[in-house]
Amino acid sequence: MNYEMNTKIATVMAVHRERYELYTENETFYGRLKTVNFYNTKELVEFPTVGDEVRVIYNELGDSQIMEILPRKSVFMRLNATQGLPDQAVAANFDYVFITMSLNRDFHIAKLERYLTVSWQSGGTPVIILTKADLCDDREFYLSQVRDVAFGVDAYCVSSVTGEGFTELEDYFQKGKTVVLLGSSGVGKSSFVNTLLGRTEMLTGGIREADAQGRHTTTYKQCFYVPEKIQLLNGEIITGGGRIIDTPGMRKLIISEMEEGKEKSFEDIESLISGCRFSDCQHRTEPGCAIRAALESGDLAEKHWKTYLNLQKEEAYAKARRQVLERRMEKAQRDMSRRQRR
Repeated sequence: MNYEMNTKIATVMAVHRERYELYTENETFYGRLKTVNFYNTKELVEFPTVGDEVRVIYNELGDSQIMEILPRKSVFMRLNATQGLPDQAVAANFDYVFITMSLNRDFHIAKLERYLTVSWQSGGTPVIILTKADLCDDREFYLSQVRDVAFGVDAYCVSSVTGEGFTELEDYFQKGKTVVLLGSSGVGKSSFVNTLLGRTEMLTGGIREADAQGRHTTTYKQCFYVPEKIQLLNGEIITGGGRIIDTPGMRKLIISEMEEGKEKSFEDIESLISGCRFSDCQHRTEPGCAIRAALESGDLAEKHWKTYLNLQKEEAYAKARRQVLERRMEKAQRDMSRRQRR
């Protein structure tokens, strides 16, 4: 068989454990990773994720073989929950990151700051989507809090029940553009997707009466093509296109890399730190500390500073885990080399 003639470039539309749903040339098919390329290697290898462009050996009679991941223009990474495994790519090749938070008890500024850091780090442009607007009587209260921490980031209030606010998002859903949804469980991401697609593609859960929070529904990552014309529930029609990636809600988001994202999300703090008298200032009791002065004057909010410190700790933890994993890989390679020489 001539494998070169059967090679295709496909888009990963969904990940189902070890099987990948792929799309190319108006055809949907499935593939699995070529073992020798992804498992039997001497290096840490990332696995494909939703949105990735991959090179495959096409098999019309069964699962195709995924040979490699093509270079990504953007990627959202998180620390692997399993010790000893490399970081996980959650989504790739997107243009915009829609940070979704609901206008009820799911709204948390510290979480928003964390998501903004992830978004800037990913290479995508963050956009804040405040869902369930039909349940909120004081949207300006939430929008003012968003403006305090999301400098220069657009924010919109939408309702998947009434269709309100979706006309303002028209420019983001155009041919050749991809949006990824990022947010906690139950904030309305699945309802948001269903509204844009004009059909019930994703399962949705209602609001729990006990705590006014949404129910977790999405369990895996999936990419959809947005229709060129979208009819909203209120009768309005907007033009669409492009793609949207839905991701499972993450109760605990542990950031893998964040240096660039932190500089943009916490630009005010980074600027203050550069004004400290000592370059190695710990921002505790050192004289001439710009951070302590800003906290005492009220120019810097204590919660904002604590979120920054927590992210620093997570970054250090993530780096330490990667170093341990790299040392294990190096040791395994040395051991294998010794066995081969015997």
